[in-house]
Amino acid sequence: MTDTDIIRAVNLYKADWVVLTGGEPSLYIDADFIRLLHQATGKKIAIETNGTNRLPDGIDWITVSPKTGIDDMIGEPEIKVEHADEIKVVDVGQDLESYFDLPCRGEKTLMYLQPCYVADKKTRESNTMRTVRRVLQDPRWTLSLQIHRYLGIP
Repeated sequence: MTDTDIIRAVNLYKADWVVLTGGEPSLYIDADFIRLLHQATGKKIAIETNGTNRLPDGIDWITVSPKTGIDDMIGEPEIKVEHADEIKVVDVGQDLESYFDLPCRGEKTLMYLQPCYVADKKTRESNTMRTVRRVLQDPRWTLSLQIHRYLGIP
């Protein structure tokens, strides 16, 4: 899609926010695009990123969903985002303490823990219960869910 196509599509909706997500959106945006999106839509802009790329100025809400601590990762990716409004972590049973030391985390950064969704119902329920227990044991975390998955929305 061209920038014009994106602007046209965004303006079809009355929502107050545009959320840049899917794949890794920081690979495809720059300051000019963010400025154009603001000017042409009048909407606030949020992004969900893995945090491994610097972000242009002008983004109103930054969610960092780091891929650190996942068993099949080779090495730990460097977080280059300087500020996060929220950090959203997929719980796969990893140690959680290091997420509080991420350089993008500030005093007011919201911390969300989300169970790892899998197709197998028994494993999914086990993952969900583990995450609920962890959130109840550590009040620094708030439970997060991928609601669309539980509702069967692709």
